[in-house]
Amino acid sequence: MGDCIAAISTPPGEGGIAVIRVSGESAPEIVDKIFLSRSGKKIREFRSHSLNLGYIRDENGTLVDEVLVSRMDAPRSYTGENVVEINCHGGAVATRKCLELVINAGARLAEPGEFTKRAFLNGRLDMVQAEAVIEIIRARSEKALALSTRNLTGVLSRTLQQVEDELIFVNSRLEGSIDFPEEVGEPNWQEIEERLQVIEDRLQKLAAGSKRARVYRDGVRVVIAGKPNVGKSSLLNVLAQKEKAIVTELPGTTRDLIEDLIYIRGIPVWVTDTAGIRETQDVIESIGVEKTRAALAEADIVVFVVDASTGIQDEDLEIMKQIEDKRRLVVINKTDIQDRCLSAEEVRNMFSGVQTVEISALEETGIEELESALEELIIGKTDLGEAEREMEIMTNLRQERAIEAALEHVRDAIAGVKNRQPIDGIAVDTWGAVSWIEEITGKAIRTDVMERIFADFCIGK
Repeated sequence: MGDCIAAISTPPGEGGIAVIRVSGESAPEIVDKIFLSRSGKKIREFRSHSLNLGYIRDENGTLVDEVLVSRMDAPRSYTGENVVEINCHGGAVATRKCLELVINAGARLAEPGEFTKRAFLNGRLDMVQAEAVIEIIRARSEKALALSTRNLTGVLSRTLQQVEDELIFVNSRLEGSIDFPEEVGEPNWQEIEERLQVIEDRLQKLAAGSKRARVYRDGVRVVIAGKPNVGKSSLLNVLAQKEKAIVTELPGTTRDLIEDLIYIRGIPVWVTDTAGIRETQDVIESIGVEKTRAALAEADIVVFVVDASTGIQDEDLEIMKQIEDKRRLVVINKTDIQDRCLSAEEVRNMFSGVQTVEISALEETGIEELESALEELIIGKTDLGEAEREMEIMTNLRQERAIEAALEHVRDAIAGVKNRQPIDGIAVDTWGAVSWIEEITGKAIRTDVMERIFADFCIGK
């Protein structure tokens, strides 16, 4: 990593400020070739982590822009190397010209994610923290941002380090019995089993917590279904807090899918309003019904709306059959009317085991209860203890699979201990779990995996 890299680290387009980041041993000398400070000092003479006013000049000495330049000496920088950042005006031409001059002065254009990759290779970040950077950039909700920030500060890394330390302790006891059978003798099987069970419990909680946390990043797809004129579009409008769908008293108004992204208790939710499902001779409406069925097939959760003014009809029963394999919630709408034909108790008796919520989309009552029910349906129980909350950690698919693989090795090791299988086989499983933990943190990550991770980053990060 002897070369010096440079890139624009701010989004493209016009803005007040754009930042050009330069990283490498010779970063100060490279920027000095194009920078004239107002104080007359060279960049090496600046105090580290301070801003200094000056001008960027081209090869002819022509002023290009007035800028602020900062120098951050290794290892106290983002990459762990010498870093110089040029804060220029955010116009596309000025920014591009400044970067071009830095490249001409001896730097090269950074590859996607190369600044974070250097931070990892220089020991400034482990792989979990490096991946947390991109999760922060892509966060769609405040909760996702908060969970990703916890990883950047090392919460997941410390948890995995504790697990790894315990696994190495167990493995050392097993390896000692293998290498020095006469001096060490048989392992203390009770201690080994107890320690492995603690590790298993910790990994199980981590796996469960990561699945709960994942929805804050990925979101869920919720489809509102029901027969015509039960208030599906009205419910979408209430949840979205805007007139997203046309609402009339005429059945079959909605003939196409209408989707909106909303946030329920910090969870990104793609809510889809659908055409009412019924037998129809109307060609356009029948196309809408087919689209509804396709949307139901792809839904994570179905909000099944029934009408308190009509009671449960054959159309409702037919729809319920179509969604019986889905996570679902029955919503009784139009509870504001005087002569109700349907009670919550009747619905619960008819659709056993399905949670029921009563609302009035017209008067916007029961919506908070509906959101609470959806939250619980999405992430499971919401009254978690402090220990369970601590294990609510954002992980990506790569990390989840590695945690599951480590957990499988630990379970195999526990089975081996209980059945008094050969010690070397149990040791293979404990070390296999260690290897998967080190794959997550980057201590033993394959080069191709590392390259694939950083290729997902934007240039400049």
